[in-house]
Amino acid sequence: MIILNPKKKKYEHLDEQSREIMLKTIDFFENKGKIKLKEDFHERVWYSDFLEFVKKEKIFSTLLTPAKYGNGNTRWDTFRNCEFNDILGFYGLCYWYTWQVTILGLGPIWMSDNEEIKKKTAKLLEDGGIFAFGLSEKEHGADLYSSDMALTPLGDGKYVADGGKYYIGNANKAGLVSTFGKNSETGDYVFFAVDSQHENYECIKNVCASQNYVAQYALNGYPITEADILSQGREAWDTSLNTINVGKFNLGWASIGICSHAFYEAMDHAANRNLFGKYVTEFTHIRQLFVDAYTRLVAMKLFAYRNSDYMRSASAEDRRYLLYNPMTKMKVTTQGEEVINLLWDVIAAKGFEKDMFFEMAAQDIRALPKLEGTVHVNMALIIKFMPNYFFNPDEFPEISKMDGLDNDDFLFNQGPTKGLGKIQFHDYNIAYNSIDLPNINILKEQIEVFKELLLKAPPDEEQQKDIDFLLILGELFTLVAYGQLIIENAKFYNIEDDLLDQIFDFIVRDFSKFALQLYSKTVSADTQMELCMKMIKKPKVNKDRYNRVWEKYVYTLKGEYEMSP
Repeated sequence: MIILNPKKKKYEHLDEQSREIMLKTIDFFENKGKIKLKEDFHERVWYSDFLEFVKKEKIFSTLLTPAKYGNGNTRWDTFRNCEFNDILGFYGLCYWYTWQVTILGLGPIWMSDNEEIKKKTAKLLEDGGIFAFGLSEKEHGADLYSSDMALTPLGDGKYVADGGKYYIGNANKAGLVSTFGKNSETGDYVFFAVDSQHENYECIKNVCASQNYVAQYALNGYPITEADILSQGREAWDTSLNTINVGKFNLGWASIGICSHAFYEAMDHAANRNLFGKYVTEFTHIRQLFVDAYTRLVAMKLFAYRNSDYMRSASAEDRRYLLYNPMTKMKVTTQGEEVINLLWDVIAAKGFEKDMFFEMAAQDIRALPKLEGTVHVNMALIIKFMPNYFFNPDEFPEISKMDGLDNDDFLFNQGPTKGLGKIQFHDYNIAYNSIDLPNINILKEQIEVFKELLLKAPPDEEQQKDIDFLLILGELFTLVAYGQLIIENAKFYNIEDDLLDQIFDFIVRDFSKFALQLYSKTVSADTQMELCMKMIKKPKVNKDRYNRVWEKYVYTLKGEYEMSP
């Protein structure tokens, strides 16, 4: 049961405490019911009922307090956090969002050497506190170099903070807001913690019309002491980027949860609607839309789970996760948009109706690729890994399914963020050569032509300045790594050959689509265009396989889940 069904999933694979958290969270939302869920969405109600539930059950405390700072029952376990991500996304982006920005706010704290503030944070979490990540600014966005937040030394370990932050989730109620700025005298970067309820903290407004409180806030002569300092200099810079590594891959999981709920709604609507003497699910094009949506959703989840394995097994010597993380932020979230687009073509005007979860999903799914750095930013990062990925592999021990009860210590001790271009990967051919399926074999042919293009006709000086040209190259590269991790994870989740080959049916088509886009660029050279044409291939048509996927995996979701009213 790869796609979440909250009414049937029992989480037997988790330990008792973790299982109880998941099941209680599902019960909270099912008892709340869809009518109230949608009313709160339309009225933009602050989700105090959810936060009260989190406080009562000590959920954020249990899931987000590293073992060293907890009461013996806590750990930071990325695998189980993925499961919780999935549930929150399934019921609504706002509930996921308050969890997500709490994770980001905690990053600079757990990464710091400030033991007293860590103990204070653990207590705040136990008391139901939420946290915020004060990074971006109104005039500079996420351009950290240009931060105007100033920390001015007064002597004797005292400082005063002045400046504003913009688009900061939870910053209306956060127990602590991890705030990034610069020392006004030295220009050094600094992270410090402030209290959102302090008299020198001004919460100006919610900049979004939603249930989330996405704050603009200002510090006006806010008093800071050494006890509030989290990190300084290069360490503060690294902390900002490493926090992003820890937290922002969660965006892919929000997309997965949203798409899963929307899929059940779309299937039930189509399967029970009779037009022109046929049920909608009998129409050929509708089945194709559903099969594509389902296989894309399964692929999203397989990739995101596998990303978690690489995060949990990471070390200073193995930083492969730094490729897969931005892919989960970028690729999985854009695939989420694609899934909703496909399903919306099925249910059409029904997707606008106010009592449908889909209305909420269609709005919220757009946010995820655009939160925490655009697709362009993440793709620019991904491209840095391409040379070593294709042409300079190293040997690593095989990573198993990382679902143990370990605390993920390395995530808060990642070290320097420089040297991304030097990171090496294992040979992607190990995965691709482990499976003999028609569409995987076709993709392997496409990959070889792409590598030929990179060697024989790499981007020239003009093309390297054309961001759109590089983005398309990045899309092609991304599909290779995306397919690799899906293959690796197929064995851990017992994905049958029919479903796996159907997944690669759409990957072959997507590869051909991006090859055509590269061919069509005005700056494409003749040799590049010739090789692009060789990359364009049709997936292997197998009607029996397609029908089996429809019958066994897709259509069987009819009537399987409906949220309690």
